[in-house]
Amino acid sequence: MSALAALCRLRPVVLALAAGSLLPLATGAPAAADERSAAAPGRAAGAERVLKDDVALAPGKGGVIRVKETIVYQFAGGSRLQRTFPTRSHESITQDRVYELGSLRATSPDGGPTRVSTSAGDTDTTVKVTGGGKLTGAHTVVLEYDLRGAIDQLGSAEELRWPAAGGWRVPVDEATATVDATAMIRSVNCFAGPLKSTIGCTQYYTNHAHTQGVYSQREMLPGEYLTVVAGLPPGTTGGHAIYERRHTVATAFSVNAVTGGVLLGLLALLGGGVAVLYLLRGRDARVVGKHAAAGDQAPVVGAQFEPPNGVRPGQIGTLIDEQADVIDVTATIVDLAVRGYLLIEEEDRAQTGRLDWTLRRLDRPVVDLLPYERILLDALMTGRDGAPRDAVKLSELGGTFATKLAQVRAAMYDDVVKQGWFARRPDTVRSRWTVFGIALTVLGIAATVALALTTEWALAGLALIIAGAALAYGGQYMPAKTARGSTVLAHTIGFRAFLERGAIPDGEAVASQQRIALFSRFLPYAVVFDVVGKWAETVKDAGERAEGADNLYWYEGPAEWDLSNFAESMRTFTLATSGSISQSRGL
Repeated sequence: MSALAALCRLRPVVLALAAGSLLPLATGAPAAADERSAAAPGRAAGAERVLKDDVALAPGKGGVIRVKETIVYQFAGGSRLQRTFPTRSHESITQDRVYELGSLRATSPDGGPTRVSTSAGDTDTTVKVTGGGKLTGAHTVVLEYDLRGAIDQLGSAEELRWPAAGGWRVPVDEATATVDATAMIRSVNCFAGPLKSTIGCTQYYTNHAHTQGVYSQREMLPGEYLTVVAGLPPGTTGGHAIYERRHTVATAFSVNAVTGGVLLGLLALLGGGVAVLYLLRGRDARVVGKHAAAGDQAPVVGAQFEPPNGVRPGQIGTLIDEQADVIDVTATIVDLAVRGYLLIEEEDRAQTGRLDWTLRRLDRPVVDLLPYERILLDALMTGRDGAPRDAVKLSELGGTFATKLAQVRAAMYDDVVKQGWFARRPDTVRSRWTVFGIALTVLGIAATVALALTTEWALAGLALIIAGAALAYGGQYMPAKTARGSTVLAHTIGFRAFLERGAIPDGEAVASQQRIALFSRFLPYAVVFDVVGKWAETVKDAGERAEGADNLYWYEGPAEWDLSNFAESMRTFTLATSGSISQSRGL
């Protein structure tokens, strides 16, 4: 076998090795071109295509590459040619490498299109060269531009890498490129196909002086590129890759020393502001002098057990949690019965098939009732048609007096202000601060979105969101008791401790009937403090001692019912009453 034949057989192996890495100065062979040509699909007669795309690149100082591209384009009735340049690549989640095209201009020696326009996409730039009318046949267009960012430092040397030809929307018959350097080119390589392809091009080599790299590729499909690589000595151009920080959600909410410090500072400022607001406006007034001494101890000593200053159970419930809620209204209904305005009758479950109660109004003047108690009594004893009634079943309350119940709540809030326990209505204070907090949260969301779209300071907006949410939540604690209200609350806590013990003082001084009366008097307060079960047990023994005590004066059970059943009856009644009230739209 001759030496020439052996060289021909080794040529494909050399080209395959060249596809994976930069080779020293080398000369490729046309074998790969023959294979690509054989694999290329046939073209339709008369279709537009690029007959030849010849690109000359001249790298200069500062890494600026002067590019002159001579295009021979076969027109078939169109008026423009279009090529796409890759001008941005996502190097990481926060960084892009950018290639800048500038000074684009086009000329034609034979009447081809010359008007240049560009349109930028996310990662590419489309260049269109348009003529004045429809064109047919082959025309030559010379496209010139300046390129920045295609040269980067690679170790101690420089590397030029650029998709010099391609990116057409039509097939390319032949593409060639040359790199004219002012220094000796150390290495050359080229790739053909899609971007980042590792398939070697048809041919690449350097001239005899090693100052020019020559690259060529035959038969490229639409969208394919001829990417050229040239290794240059250190300091040849001084060029560097151009990187830009990509604005994404990750960068908008990036945490660094500056953004983290700003976030912590704003949180401290806004969080401290919320705390100061609570200390100035939301904290209960401190009880001073002898009022504090009296309020800090339980007022129940020995046989002296009394509600604080004759305060009604509904008032206590509103004072404790600063809300006029379902349990406060339930306790008020029980209190109205205990005080002789209502009679509670438990129906016989064996006859009716269900557990229910009838609230019957008693003939007693209402002059001693507080405004909210009077409104509640009227709401209970007013029918759906607005006519007064003498009795109502508990099961019929749900949904029938929602408007009146809303008035009851408003009157209860007005009452605690009238008593001097609050400077302002608790519900109004809560609403005001909650609305302000929600508004601040919405402002923070809008600020976060705006900052995320335009800057890297979106974390600052999060501080507003957190502060607004804290204020909206903290608004529930902003109602503040006055000194008088704090004193009453202190007495209330002591009275609650007495009820939680669930024991009425024993002895001759307290007869069974008196025990029942005391039990009845304090039961509405037990409803507020949620100790009904424990407190109701105290009436069982009193019923056994009291002759004929099968019922209470304000509570009547069915036949065969006695006070030993009262604890369970009362527990069920309070639950049923709260459930019926909750069904109305007023609470």
